[in-house]
Amino acid sequence: MDVATLKDLQQDATLAKRQYMELCRQGQIFDARNRIIGGDPQAWDVQVREQKIKEATEKARQETFAAEMRHNDKIMCLLHDRERRDKKQLCCAINDFQQRFQKPETRREFDLSDPLALKKDLPARVSDSDPRNSISGMQKFIGEDLNFHWRKKFQQEQNREWYLQQYREWERARADHKLAEDLYTQTRLKFDEKARELQKLENFTRKELCAATKEFNKNQAMELAERKRQEKQQEQEDNMTEISNLLHSDLLTESSQQATSSFGPHQVVLYRWKGMSPEQLEEIRYTQKQQIQEKLRLQEEERQRNMDWDRRRIQKARANLLHERQQQRLHRELRKALDCSNLNLARKQYSQKKQMNIASTSQPTEDFFSQFNTRSR
Repeated sequence: MDVATLKDLQQDATLAKRQYMELCRQGQIFDARNRIIGGDPQAWDVQVREQKIKEATEKARQETFAAEMRHNDKIMCLLHDRERRDKKQLCCAINDFQQRFQKPETRREFDLSDPLALKKDLPARVSDSDPRNSISGMQKFIGEDLNFHWRKKFQQEQNREWYLQQYREWERARADHKLAEDLYTQTRLKFDEKARELQKLENFTRKELCAATKEFNKNQAMELAERKRQEKQQEQEDNMTEISNLLHSDLLTESSQQATSSFGPHQVVLYRWKGMSPEQLEEIRYTQKQQIQEKLRLQEEERQRNMDWDRRRIQKARANLLHERQQQRLHRELRKALDCSNLNLARKQYSQKKQMNIASTSQPTEDFFSQFNTRSR
């Protein structure tokens, strides 16, 4: 009685210690700050001491259990020997009693197990019309008549005819199945051929479009480079003309008629020069007008070129839009054929999935998912 009480107290102490350790572990694991920042050395020391206490307690408990198990094994061996000895004595007594007082000849139902009963008894019947074969006697059943061999042969012939008929039906069904498979294969090959043709047409159209786009971009680059070259050349010519006009104008040359120097025709007297003459001013205005007209002409040419480029871009965009619409029509036709094929496959998969769901009806409930993340382990 004292051993049992000590064992219960040890179990209660162990259970309380496990619950306390579980609460401490949950506080450490579910606290994100302590888990991320680092560990607790004091808690580790406490855990080490508790682990040592637990190991010592567990060792004492195991030794107690071992002593009890050895004692119980000895008692079980003694009881087993006694039971085997008692069983052997009981079997000997039963056999002796049966040999002395329960002989087979003294039994009431000895006639049912008499080895000579068949020799003593009459045959079950002499013919199919034996008057002893009554309905309630159950001495004659269907298939136990004297014409059994002839009837069995007739049944074998009948079974052979049925087998031949089933074989002919099976051959016919196999031929129908093969014809259906051939039709399905031909249809699938037609769809594959059509898909390849559409893919070839798409690749050819894409190549043509890329070639046309590349040629268009090349022409645009060449025209842009030529336009820039012409603009640069025109700008250089204008600059040279302007420089030449400035160099040969009366403003810089200062006509010798107004300011003639005694040191040479290329020198002038500054205090004698009175400015440009009306003819020189008129010539400058005329040059400016020509420059304005030239600039207006260049602007008009630039506007015409821009309009031409805009018209070409619109035409190219319209052609690309028509080609894209044609590609979309081809894609829709191909997509429609693929959708039909996918629909048939989806129906087959849905039927297979339905059969599998019918075969296995065990589905997880909410209780199965609610049991997770409730403990620290």
